[in-house]
Amino acid sequence: MEEKFMPLNFLPLGMKGKVKVLTADGTIRRRLLDLGLVSDTEVEALQKSPSGDPIAYHIRGAVIALRSEEASKIMIETI
Repeated sequence: MEEKFMPLNFLPLGMKGKVKVLTADGTIRRRLLDLGLVSDTEVEALQKSPSGDPIAYHIRGAVIALRSEEASKIMIETI
């Protein structure tokens, strides 16, 4: 059975997902890993800024704001 992943920036507010793959390279990848975005980490979309970018996410007990450009490089599976 083929698994379907979607970019984190498409996760609807109030929904949760699990990190499956990081497609980012270089310093962006290092930053995302440092924030705790490793495989099977739960992430919840909390709220958008008034302009829609960045979006606040609940990650490992902290609220982290990520721009859509960064969040699009995090592939998740909804839970």
